[in-house]
Amino acid sequence: MYTFEAKNFPTSPGVYLMKSVRGKILYVGKAKNLRARLSSYFRNDAGHSVKTTALVARIEGVDVLLTASEKEALLLESSLIKKHRPRYNVVLKDDKNYILFKLDKRSPFPRLAFTRRVERDGAAYFGPFTSAAAARATWKELGRLFPLRKCGDRALANRVRPCLYHFIGQCLAPCVLAVNADQYTTLVRRVEAFLTGRSAEVLKSVQREMEAAAESLAFEKAAGLRDLLRAMRKTVEGQATVLTKLVDMDVVNFTVTEAGVGLCVLFVRQGRLLDRKTFFFPGVEAGEAVSAAVTALLQFYRPESFIPPRIVVPEGLAPGGGEGEAAGDGQALAEILEERRGMALRLGPARGREERQLLEMAAVNAGRAAEEAAKAAQSDVLPSLARAFGLAHLARIEAVDVSHLGGKGVRVGLVVFEDGAPRKSEYRSYAIAAAEGSSDDYLALAAFATRRAGSGPPWPDLLLIDGGKGQLGAVGRALDEAGVGGAFALASIAKGDRRSQNEMDDVIFVPGRKNPLPLRSGSPELLFLQRIRDTVHDYSIGRQRQARHKVGLKSDVLALPGVGPKTARLLWEAFGSVAAMRAASAEDIRARTGLGPTRSAAVASALAGLAD
Repeated sequence: MYTFEAKNFPTSPGVYLMKSVRGKILYVGKAKNLRARLSSYFRNDAGHSVKTTALVARIEGVDVLLTASEKEALLLESSLIKKHRPRYNVVLKDDKNYILFKLDKRSPFPRLAFTRRVERDGAAYFGPFTSAAAARATWKELGRLFPLRKCGDRALANRVRPCLYHFIGQCLAPCVLAVNADQYTTLVRRVEAFLTGRSAEVLKSVQREMEAAAESLAFEKAAGLRDLLRAMRKTVEGQATVLTKLVDMDVVNFTVTEAGVGLCVLFVRQGRLLDRKTFFFPGVEAGEAVSAAVTALLQFYRPESFIPPRIVVPEGLAPGGGEGEAAGDGQALAEILEERRGMALRLGPARGREERQLLEMAAVNAGRAAEEAAKAAQSDVLPSLARAFGLAHLARIEAVDVSHLGGKGVRVGLVVFEDGAPRKSEYRSYAIAAAEGSSDDYLALAAFATRRAGSGPPWPDLLLIDGGKGQLGAVGRALDEAGVGGAFALASIAKGDRRSQNEMDDVIFVPGRKNPLPLRSGSPELLFLQRIRDTVHDYSIGRQRQARHKVGLKSDVLALPGVGPKTARLLWEAFGSVAAMRAASAEDIRARTGLGPTRSAAVASALAGLAD
């Protein structure tokens, strides 16, 4: 275990890299004050999330890189995450730039091309499209509506005869034919207007041109314009208008769920909802959500990406928002994205009803993405785990863990997962009097197993025990003695040998097998079992602390002058908490406990002097 000494670290801003016993980078973080931030990881009463607790247990070294400001720290953190892709950081698996349309108007005969990079070359860019298939379908539709050239500059200069696109009416063939420059420029302007949302303007123009052709008896030209008008209207009907103003913006929001954090980016171009992209970060908890979102957005909006002039974000991501370590991240994020865009950018909260509705829409989509990702993971994990354990079916999993403080207040916690989801109504906590004062986890688990056998069905498909082979054997023997051995599968989850290849990764033991099950480190199956183990661990500790606190409060009441066991019992039955007792008047105590007036007044006076 790493020994942290605060004096070895500076109080300046910078980036820290947490490393494993083999020197592998586990986590990269940034801080305004490196000493204070790192100290928060190693305090005994830190109250870490499950993810952070697992991280701290694996740390064997910490390196720091100093920066001049928080903004530089944020940039360096993003660069190091991209380079090392640490296990405990938020890393976008789909971090490529999305497809854009590029219209280079400097060419005598511009074409609409695909690109994934935005350059400061004077060209017009439209998009992005998260689906290459959707982008190509749109490109084909535009090619049918507006017959711009499709070939590249080299083909344009060397072609000797028109291509197939010309013969199907989708290219004017400026490569070999004498094309009127004004006619071609009109097409380019229509494409640009159509892509920037000014479709009504294009439709009116084509309508007027069609009517003029009909009046001049050019019926063939009028029929062609009529068909073009119908096709454009059909295309426009498929676009959703979400803003009354023709503005370009992205709308970003996130949602915290039990399984992790979902993030959604809506792409609004010229007031129309063009596309969306969602991400899911498993294991990220509420307190880490803002920092995770900032990290994700810095990976999403790369220097060569298309960045709109306005990005709508929730209050926590806006400049001046966020709390703790995330405070100030919004301002730094805005400055970094503006530099990457190369011109002014406004990043801030929603303004007006329409933007608030879009922000809510993004939150709903983020939550849905998280739910779908969690369900997909569970639907894949359970059949795979069933095969690993040699089970025909795996739906109900129960997990147990022992918690006590120096052998006192022994509690065994039980949690239940069905079809991959927790069933909190079936969580149970067992007080194990037989193990009180012994610190004997084997005895506590054996006593639990006896009581669980007496409870009867529904039996789990798998009982997961937090512990090693010894704990697994104690539960198995107790179940055999209770006559229910073999009614369900057993397994235990324990820390691996830090000298092994898996460092501190968890391993799974089953009865009758010497070596752990061959579950790959970081696999969905092992992560799912770790999540269940972490859930029962937290639940068991929480119930043990509650019981200890309650005993402490009872002892405080018993310590009051003139209060014996009988009076204490009357007070607890009448009020249920010390706070309620202290708030009660002498008359209330007399009415609800039956104590005499003098005794009630004495108890009320003693309770008033009891510290919180």
